[in-house]
Amino acid sequence: MSKPDDPDNAADMTEAEAANELMRLAKAIAKHDQLYHAEDAPEITDQEYDALVRRNRELEDTFPHLVRADSPSAKVGHEVAGSPLSKVAHEVRMMSLENAFDREEVEEWVQRVARYLALDEASGIAITAEDKIDGLSCSLRYEGGELVRAATRGDGQVGEDVTPNVRHIADIPQSLPDGVPDIFEVRGEVYMSRADFAALNAAQAEAGGKLFANPRNAAAGSLRQKDASVTAQRPLRFWAYGWGAASDAVCETQYEMMRRIEEWGFPVSPFLKLADSVDAMIAHYEKIGRRRPDLPYEIDGVVYKVDRLDWQKRLGAVGKAPRWALAHKFPAERAETTLEAIDIQVGRTGKLTPVGRLAPVLVGGVTVTNVTLHNRDEIVRLGVRPGDRVVIQRAGDVIPQVVENLTPGEKRESFTFPDHCPECGSEAVSQEGEVDVRCTGGLICPAQRTQRLEHFVSRKALDIDGFGSKTIAQFFALGWLESPADIFRLKHRREDILALEGWQDKSVDNLLAAVENRREPDAARLLFGLGIRHVGEVTARDLLRHFHTLPALREVAEKARGGDEEAAGELTAIDGIGSAVVEALGDFFHEPHNVAVWEDLLGEVSPPRFEIETLASPVAGKTVVFTGKLETMSRDEAKAQAQRLGAKAAGSVSAKTDLLVAGPGAGSKLKKAEELGIEVVDEAGWADIVRQAG
Repeated sequence: MSKPDDPDNAADMTEAEAANELMRLAKAIAKHDQLYHAEDAPEITDQEYDALVRRNRELEDTFPHLVRADSPSAKVGHEVAGSPLSKVAHEVRMMSLENAFDREEVEEWVQRVARYLALDEASGIAITAEDKIDGLSCSLRYEGGELVRAATRGDGQVGEDVTPNVRHIADIPQSLPDGVPDIFEVRGEVYMSRADFAALNAAQAEAGGKLFANPRNAAAGSLRQKDASVTAQRPLRFWAYGWGAASDAVCETQYEMMRRIEEWGFPVSPFLKLADSVDAMIAHYEKIGRRRPDLPYEIDGVVYKVDRLDWQKRLGAVGKAPRWALAHKFPAERAETTLEAIDIQVGRTGKLTPVGRLAPVLVGGVTVTNVTLHNRDEIVRLGVRPGDRVVIQRAGDVIPQVVENLTPGEKRESFTFPDHCPECGSEAVSQEGEVDVRCTGGLICPAQRTQRLEHFVSRKALDIDGFGSKTIAQFFALGWLESPADIFRLKHRREDILALEGWQDKSVDNLLAAVENRREPDAARLLFGLGIRHVGEVTARDLLRHFHTLPALREVAEKARGGDEEAAGELTAIDGIGSAVVEALGDFFHEPHNVAVWEDLLGEVSPPRFEIETLASPVAGKTVVFTGKLETMSRDEAKAQAQRLGAKAAGSVSAKTDLLVAGPGAGSKLKKAEELGIEVVDEAGWADIVRQAG
C-alpha cells in the first residue's frame, strides 16, 4: 500500500495523471490477459501482473469517477471466442479474487466484511486460509455422481469444454460416492508440479518442441488441447478449492465443505486451516511463505475465505470478485537489465507515452522486454537514457516499472522528449497543471482516429466481427473511414474492398453482413462506443437504464449544460452518475463536431428502446430508497438486495420513488415520502419482499 511519502501515492496525483495512468494500465492488463489466458504465452510474471491490477484498483478507489469502460476491475479471465474448443456457459459464475499485499490491507478487508454484515468489529469472524496454487481454474460438473462436464474459467461466464482432457488427470474422480448431491460442481486448479515441469521442458527441448515459461503456462497449454491424447501425455494434477452449482446444500461452512470434498476423493490444500483473527491469518501466511521454496508446486499467495456460508451469501460479490474472499499475495523481487531504447506511443486520447525497450531479462521464468516510463517527467526524475543499466521492480505500485537508474553518472546524451507527434507531425504540448504531453492533431492524427474507430467496433462496444485494427487502418488509409457512420456506408464499397489484396467474396460478404447486423445496436453499447470521457460501459448502461433512448439522454444532457438544475439533478440522481459525467456529457453535446458525428451516426443506425430484463419480484423496475438505521443488514447489503431484485436503489426521495424502506431514526426522507404518498415499509417488510422473490 502506498505510504504518504510515496511519490506515486494516488492521493497526491492530479486527475489528469490518474486518468492517463488508468488508460495505460487498462491496455497493459488487457494485453497480458490475452497472452496469459488465451495464448498461454505470458510476457510478465504473476507478481508483475498482480501489481498492475493492484495499482489500477488503488487509482480507481481514489478516483471512482475516472473508472474506465474497459476497466480490468470488471473483467474475469478472458473471452474464449477464438478458442478451438467448444464454449460452455457456467451455471454459477466463476469469479476472480481481490488481492492484498500487506497486513494492513488484510485488516481492512476483515473490517469491511464486518461492516457489511453489520457485525461488532470486535467479534471474531472465522476465516479459512490455504495456499494459492498457481494453475488453471477448472470446474467439474457431476450429475448423479458421474463426471459429465469440465470447463475452464474463460471469462467467468463462458469457458472452454475440456471434458475429454480432464478424464486423463488421475486426481479427478470419474464418479463420486453415495450421498453427493445429484448436481454438484467441484472447482479447483489444474497444475503441474515443479519436477514434472522440468522433465516436460527437458523432453520438449530434446524433441525440438516449444519450451514453456513456467509450470502454470505448461499446465494451461496441456489442458487446453483440442486433441485429448496430447493432454494424456502431460503430467497434470488437480487441486480443489471450492464448488459452484449444487442441487442441495451439504454443509454450513467453507471448512466443513472442503473436508467433505476431500472425503469424496479430491486433493485439497494440505495447509487448509481455520483462523479466528488477523494475527492467526498472518501467522499462517508467514508459515506458508517460509515453506514456499521447498514445496513441490508453485504458489503465489494465501487465500482467505469467510467460513460461514450464510455470510458468504449475504456478502455476495462486487464487480468480478466475491466480497467474502481475498488473495494475500507473496512479495516479489527485482531484476537488473539495460534500457536499450525509448519509443513513443500515441494513444487514443493523443497522449504520448514513452515505452522503454529492455535487454531481455528472465524474471521468475518469464522474459521481460518492455517497461512503461509513464511520461516526460518520469524520464527526467529517473534520468534514464538509452544505454543505462536499470532496476526493474516487480512489486509495489506499477510493474514492470523502472525504479532506479544504476548509471546516472555515465556520459551519455540525454533523451529528448518529442515536441511533435511522431504519427502526424502535429505539435505535442502539455496543458497547464498536466504532466502528460498530447498530440494536438485530434481527428487528423491517424493514431487517435483509428484507435477511436477500433474502440467503436470493439467487443464491448458494437462488437463487429472481422473489423480488426489492420482492416480499420487499411480502410482509413484509403479514405473510406472518417467517422463511425462511415462503417455503415461500406456496403457501397463492396467491389472496392474485393479488389484489395487478401479479400475474397466470402470475407467481404461476412464483414458487410456483420456491419449490417449492427443496424439496430444496443443503445448502451453505442453510447459507450462513442468514447465520451467518463462514460464507460457500466455508466452507459446506467444512463440508458434511466433514459431508455439516446435522444432522451441528449435532451437532458444539453439542458444540464445550459444550467438547468432540474436536468442536472435528474442525471446525478442516477446511482453511480456524478458531476464529472454530467459535465462530460454536456461538453460532448456542446461541441458542434461531436453533434455532427452523433447525428450522422443515428442517421445510419436505429438503436431500439433500451430495456434490462429484471427478476420477477414486486419491486422489479421500481426505485427504492433506504433511510434510517437498518438493524439486520448494512445499507450496502440492502442496496445490493434491491439491485438483485431488479430495482434501482436511489439515494434521495422524489416523485419517481416507488418505495421507501424506513428504519429507526428515519427523518426528512420519511416525511417527504409521506407527503408524496409513496409506499413506506419497515425493515421487516423489506425482508418479506426479499423472501417472496426467493
